[in-house]
Amino acid sequence: MKGSTYRRCSCRDPKTGKELGTSCPKRSRKNHCSYAVRQELPPREDGSRRSFSRSGYRSLKAAQADLDHIRALLGLAEADDPEGTQLIAEMLAEVGRERTPLPDVEETRRRLNAGQDLIGSLTVSEWLDRWLAGKRIRKSGLNRYETDIRVHLKPRIGHRRLDRLRVSHLSEMFTDIRDANVQILEQNTQRRAAIDELAAVPWKGADNRARRKAMKAAIDAMPPFRRITGPATRLHVKATLRAALNDAIGQQIITFNPAAHVEIDPVRKPKALVWTDERIAKWEQTGEKPSPVMVWTPKQTGAFLDFVAEDRLYAMWHLIAFRGLRRGEACGQPWSETNLDTHSLTVSSQLVQDGWEIEASDPKTDSGYRVVALDDDTVNVLKRHRERQDEAREEWGSAWVDTGHVFTQEDGSWLHPGKVTDLFERLVAASGLPPIRLHDLRHGAATLMLAAGIDIKIVSDTLGHSDTRITRDIYQSVLPQVGKNAAEATAKLVPLQRKAEAEKAARKAAKKAKAKKAAAKKPRKGDSGKPKDRVKAQAKAKKKAKRRKPEQ
Repeated sequence: MKGSTYRRCSCRDPKTGKELGTSCPKRSRKNHCSYAVRQELPPREDGSRRSFSRSGYRSLKAAQADLDHIRALLGLAEADDPEGTQLIAEMLAEVGRERTPLPDVEETRRRLNAGQDLIGSLTVSEWLDRWLAGKRIRKSGLNRYETDIRVHLKPRIGHRRLDRLRVSHLSEMFTDIRDANVQILEQNTQRRAAIDELAAVPWKGADNRARRKAMKAAIDAMPPFRRITGPATRLHVKATLRAALNDAIGQQIITFNPAAHVEIDPVRKPKALVWTDERIAKWEQTGEKPSPVMVWTPKQTGAFLDFVAEDRLYAMWHLIAFRGLRRGEACGQPWSETNLDTHSLTVSSQLVQDGWEIEASDPKTDSGYRVVALDDDTVNVLKRHRERQDEAREEWGSAWVDTGHVFTQEDGSWLHPGKVTDLFERLVAASGLPPIRLHDLRHGAATLMLAAGIDIKIVSDTLGHSDTRITRDIYQSVLPQVGKNAAEATAKLVPLQRKAEAEKAARKAAKKAKAKKAAAKKPRKGDSGKPKDRVKAQAKAKKKAKRRKPEQ
């Protein structure tokens, strides 16, 4: 196809405004004109002509180099590949219109052979939409991805070209999120202060009413209370982007994943702590929990279960406290998977929240599918619960909703996980015990199993963890008495010289004290050692003394 380089003068006639072209009087000067290229492109599908044109080259050599580059790109498509020819032509036409750099020949060859878009103008936003539409996971997972994309990724990096996304862009995004957190905290503080000030203004009096009205208007104009984007959420945003870009690499759209290399603040997962007397005292003084994850002692757990013994859902609290089921798993447990004769139940489903709506779903992970052994007491509790449920079914009659679930509402319909959490919090507050979350009751079950000396693998399987490392990471703390016993057992294994000397000195002191005590009890000469015998001996001695006096 035809192509050429030529000199071009951009000077214009001051009267008409048209380019002078070859009639420019300065054209003969060496550095006055610039160079341009023009290359004929394959015609469009409708037969119309098109071409690639570019000007502004400072030298003929530079113009010729770009012309050769264009011809090399056109030569990538085979003669019997009309589709490839059209793709390259469309790419060059767009590059000419957008005045963007010519694409690399080898990169274009790779894209063409892989069936990828030759025009790398796909934005991050467009790719995230395409990626999310292709995901086939449960609805709650999709909602979490959608939130990350809508709230964080699209507003900050959605406009960038996917193939030009860099680590620095992501670092800037997370810096922006941290800066936004500071602003949110300041705005929340200002709004809270304004609300507190409004609460202190009396209602009576015209001046007070006018002041309250003005303050309410000012509060309405403030940004609403908002939650900050915490470390765990930032980590999830990074994970979402990383997963999306990995799929882009798998489809050979990009070759590098910047999300795999960006550094963000580490997330420190809270460790489970036990409610000791010292921690309870501090909580009562300050109102602050030592850790977001708190666990009751066996005595406290027993006190709670005794307190809620007459509650309609006692069997649920009992099951979670001893067997560690998740909230959704307990709400979604069917009778068909609960075999009281074999003392076991199979976790095969759960109820999850989507907003405030609930839906049935598979367990959280593949490890969530598990068989949980039941002790005799728990089996008896579930039998009594089933009897009461049968009585309720008869009372409701035709209005009974037969869901087949172990734990239901009064009419047999699904339990709402959110309402179960609210009920648990009210029961804990009424019991007078230190506060824990419903999920912490599951943590307590794990702690009790570990304290009972159950192997970590069995504990992990019972809880539905995919790896024992997860169990170890979460439950590093143990009950105080268990830790004391472990410390004593460990200390006895190490032979220390100072310990041996201390024990020897203690034995010597004990022996000396024993000897002293024995000496104190030993009777004097002529003394039998017993109080009564001593008195008799003294009286006998006096009588002998009286008998001797007359003889003298």
